Amino acid sequence: MTGRRPGSGRDERGTATVAVLSLIGVVLLVAAAAAAVLGAAVAHRQAQAAADLAALSGAAAAEQGDDACGAAADVARANGGDLADCHLEGDDVLVSVTVDVPGGLAVVGEVRARARAGRS
Repeated sequence: MTGRRPGSGRDERGTATVAVLSLIGVVLLVAAAAAAVLGAAVAHRQAQAAADLAALSGAAAAEQGDDACGAAADVARANGGDLADCHLEGDDVLVSVTVDVPGGLAVVGEVRARARAGRS
């Protein structure tokens, strides 16, 4: 028994190992890509929640005559985000909040969400 198929003339020992290792590499690559996409999606949800709450907090502060953007920044920070932009437009407070994507995904880095709140 030499490990050769009759009539093939080639030694094919180890080809299954190479195929299995290649398949494992592909599976790991797909899993890493899926984790990156899911991390970005979770970060966007967090950014949107922080922006919504920051805008509501800013609108409530503005209605009471307090610093709307200061209140919005505090709430955004408390919810894991950074207030990137805040301004008043009439009775509305418009905010933009950024959140870093976990895992250091260099392609995305951070995600941004916007929200508006005020009197209806």
